[in-house]
Amino acid sequence: MCGIIGYIGSRPATPVLIGGLKRLEYRGYDSAGIALAERTGLSTFRSVGKVSRLVDKLKAELSEKRHEEATTGIAHTRWATHGAPTEANAHPHFDKSRKICIVHNGIIENYRSIRERLQAKGHKFDSDTDTEALSRLIGESYNGDIRKAVIQALRQVEGAYGIAVLCADEPNKMIVARMGSPLVVGMGDDECLVASDAAALVAHTQRVIYLDDGDVAVITPHSVDIRNLDDEPIERNVAELGLDVSAVEKGGYEHYMLKEIFEQPESVRNALRGRIDLAEGNAVLAGLSASPAELAEIGRIILVGCGTSLHAGMVGEFAFEDVAGISTEVQQAAEFRYRNPIVDRHDMVIAISQSGETADTLAAIRKAKEKGTKVFGLVNVVGSAIARETGRGVFIHAGPEISVASTKAFTGQVSVLLLMALKLGRGRRLSQEHGMELAAEINRLPELIEFVLKQNDAIAKVAERMSKSEHAFFLGRGPMHPVALEGALKLKEISYVHAEGYHAAEMKHGPIALLTPGTPVIVLANHSPVLEKVWGNAEECKARGARIIAVVTEGHAHTDLTDDTIILPKCSPLVATIPAAVALQLLSYHVARLRGCSIDQPRNLAKSVTVE
Repeated sequence: MCGIIGYIGSRPATPVLIGGLKRLEYRGYDSAGIALAERTGLSTFRSVGKVSRLVDKLKAELSEKRHEEATTGIAHTRWATHGAPTEANAHPHFDKSRKICIVHNGIIENYRSIRERLQAKGHKFDSDTDTEALSRLIGESYNGDIRKAVIQALRQVEGAYGIAVLCADEPNKMIVARMGSPLVVGMGDDECLVASDAAALVAHTQRVIYLDDGDVAVITPHSVDIRNLDDEPIERNVAELGLDVSAVEKGGYEHYMLKEIFEQPESVRNALRGRIDLAEGNAVLAGLSASPAELAEIGRIILVGCGTSLHAGMVGEFAFEDVAGISTEVQQAAEFRYRNPIVDRHDMVIAISQSGETADTLAAIRKAKEKGTKVFGLVNVVGSAIARETGRGVFIHAGPEISVASTKAFTGQVSVLLLMALKLGRGRRLSQEHGMELAAEINRLPELIEFVLKQNDAIAKVAERMSKSEHAFFLGRGPMHPVALEGALKLKEISYVHAEGYHAAEMKHGPIALLTPGTPVIVLANHSPVLEKVWGNAEECKARGARIIAVVTEGHAHTDLTDDTIILPKCSPLVATIPAAVALQLLSYHVARLRGCSIDQPRNLAKSVTVE
């Protein structure tokens, strides 16, 4: 959600910090700020809106000499949780003495009681944020050692945080700490950086340390000293980032979202590489780290996730039941953590998250582990909290996803879920012959996606004819139902069109009352056992004046019923979910483009939701 970047070294800090903030813009934010350690103390600059407004403010207020001299600083992009998006609420925030300042991601749940306690001591708060309560609490604890002050303060807080702290009296160090909100430390030559997302570090270093919950690190240009909340030394491994700068740039595309849609043949190819045994009709998934006997005894699968990852899990539900014959259910991660779920050692919980840092999904993992069940992760980000806490699972290898609206993560997640279903199925009821057929189809996914991408111009013309509509419906049956939900989510996320996804049979049970002449109804009518049922549902909408946009399998168009048609390649219903999702991504993208929307950074949204 919010973004953090910090720098300590020998170079001017401002360009590094601003460059990092621009790399973090995709996460979604409403204000930005920066703090610099100068000879005269700590200086802060804050603004509402885009990073460009902060840059303008720095140019107006920061002289060239001060710009060159400041070699330590922290910066932040804020997504409002406590208090409106105002300059007073923007980070960084000071303590009472104005010698300590912090930037903070997450939520301090007991900030009100801390605030009231400090107000009774004479503190007058400058903002409505929970962060200022923490900054002042650190100041109250300070007695000449900023590390000890931070630890003492953090022992008193409840909630999630990723923080970076500067102290004017100790200008040659930076303190960072993590609890439920990601932080990664980058180590360069005579300099260190910290960020909430590795994308902000890729231009400076490939050597990183991923902090764990409870870590407090003292960072200097030459060292990283990590402690726990008992102030005991902790060892963390240095990892290779494995990212290239080009991976987080637009590469000539108008928007990151369009780039990422067109990257999907390659991202899915990466997700599948080395994982398909065509001769045996099986999947090779070493990351599951489970013996054949363990896999054979799985009695139920529970898929947990949020948003797009939840929809991917819903496709997975069909795959696990149809292919592997295992009873499967999908639960919203936030619901799972609070409902006292009934799980045991025969169950398999799969946590799905693009970032690997989703707060509710992390909490669901911990709840499942408490109950003694097997937990696996399905994430994109190596080194993420979910990957570390599960210890086993499968990476989707989609590469950085910068646009807030997820595209290649969804297709990567569904691709891997199909592989997992194939592997479990071959260990149970799926014959080698049928396994080989499914394996061959999954292996063709990159070219199936390319089939859809070649229709980009045609889909853009369909978008022209629906771009003025303020409402839309997406209908699907079977595994296409979650694709309909995902298509509706994409359209409303980036174009602000009110869109709803429904099981096609549900339309007549209430939502059809909302249809007015010309309302777009996008019908997922791929070749399947229930195709005629889907066409019947489309007829009901057409009879009430709806504009029918059909997504159909090649050779199965229904021209007397449809107003527009998007063609899918021939493939089985489960595999067709992926090219169908790509078609709806393109449709949503072009509607948003024609409506002049901020596609990569939609209003009110954040890329990674690290708070409840």
